[in-house]
Amino acid sequence: MAAPTSTVDLSAALITAPVPIGHWLAILPVAHCITLGAVLLMLRAYPRLQAWLAIPGLAALALIDAALLAKVAADGPLTMVMGRWLPPFGIAFTVDLFGALMAFTAALAALAGGIYALADIGESGRRYGFFPLLMLLMAGVTGAFLTGDIFNLYVWFEVLLISSFGLIILGSEREQIDGALKYAVLNLIATTLFLVGVGILYAAFGTLNMADIAAKAGDLRGTAPLMTLASLFLLAFGMKAAAFPVNFWLPAAYHTPRIVVSALFAGLLTKVGIYALIRVMVMLLPMERQELSPVIALAAAATIVVGALGALAENDIRRLFGYVVISGIGNMLAGVALGGLGGISGAVFYALHSMVLMTALYLAAGEIARRGGGFSLSSLGGLYRQSGGFTALSLVLFLAACGLPPFSGFWPKVILVKASLDLGAWWLATSILVGGFLTTIAFGRLFLLAYWRPAAIALTPSGPRWRTGLPLAALTALVIGFGILPEQLLALSQSAAAGLADPQAYLHSVFPEGRAP
Repeated sequence: MAAPTSTVDLSAALITAPVPIGHWLAILPVAHCITLGAVLLMLRAYPRLQAWLAIPGLAALALIDAALLAKVAADGPLTMVMGRWLPPFGIAFTVDLFGALMAFTAALAALAGGIYALADIGESGRRYGFFPLLMLLMAGVTGAFLTGDIFNLYVWFEVLLISSFGLIILGSEREQIDGALKYAVLNLIATTLFLVGVGILYAAFGTLNMADIAAKAGDLRGTAPLMTLASLFLLAFGMKAAAFPVNFWLPAAYHTPRIVVSALFAGLLTKVGIYALIRVMVMLLPMERQELSPVIALAAAATIVVGALGALAENDIRRLFGYVVISGIGNMLAGVALGGLGGISGAVFYALHSMVLMTALYLAAGEIARRGGGFSLSSLGGLYRQSGGFTALSLVLFLAACGLPPFSGFWPKVILVKASLDLGAWWLATSILVGGFLTTIAFGRLFLLAYWRPAAIALTPSGPRWRTGLPLAALTALVIGFGILPEQLLALSQSAAAGLADPQAYLHSVFPEGRAP
């Protein structure tokens, strides 16, 4: 299909007015990550200096993202166009409330991971580039959340994949290479499907700007292969998010790298896939999402139950948590399938909760191994006697993962169950509740064996270190805060969902004087 031609005079598409200073915030997080990553790479011979530059850099990223979120929440979506070309010709960074929330939460998780890495990553790992790769990973993750161009969404996926390959093989152990191979093959297939979809989309729409696509979709619905596009994107992003039946790569890969790398992957990477799925299916192709909602709902229910059953069957804590990640992805998919303000806001809330919780759970797994001598439930025991404080902290995270009150996992599940029942999808609500019940059993088993059971051998008491205890305590505090005081996050999630369902403010940010013909 030939690309539609535009009647716009390209010479008139150049930006002549100065860009407002506030709009530079849209690209500052990505520019900061890339610049700091390059500086850290040049300091490869100085691993200690590298680490102490990275942590303030991650803190600065969190502050920049906080300022961006505050501006978007106050003033609405903002757009920054590269190369002084007006949309849809220029490459745009367009930040709405959904993207700003995801970017800020990702920065908090990365900061916690960076501090934990001071204890978890030795001099050898730093020389092999942990901190530069972490900053480039954040450049890819943040760029994906903030871009307003669908081809550049693909580009940022590539950036985060390349850096994640480097992180997963850090140490060059046989198990890591094996995990990296499984991770790479499935993600490269998903990336290829995504690129094919982008090519078909450009042939149909003649544009890659998301706002322009959203504006044109209604006019092209009768002629363009939009259902084919939606199916391709659903499969590609479902693979990246580890949704059933293409979820098997995650528990085979996430337990192989260093624990801080697993924590960052669990907290961030699958959420980029969910973000892309929500952005494309809800904002760009809403009618196609509605047509595919039964398929998405079935995949969601299967993902929830398969993830929970996998967690029940696992003996290795890291693999158990991998299946918990998968089950959580199912809950977010359920929100996409339900649509509407309830479903989408529930998915957004759950994504924010999961980014914090899953990072914290894997960091807790690292502490379990440090205190108990390994990750196997067969050999663990006595952690309660060793540290009552760490036990209480772990219990908070376990209850949040199960979706039990009064912690952060409770509220998005309530929203999703209510949205399911309102639409008569009782079987989807049942799968969410059954998944939570099975996850509760899995975590109850973990707690009884690793914490409550007497240790098989005498354990040497191991007090907390600030480099591992501080990030874990901070993330746990967020989990408690989101649960006890959910009103603000719920309001932000609902506003983000409303902006996706009715993207007029997003379109106006990109085309303030109306879309070009």
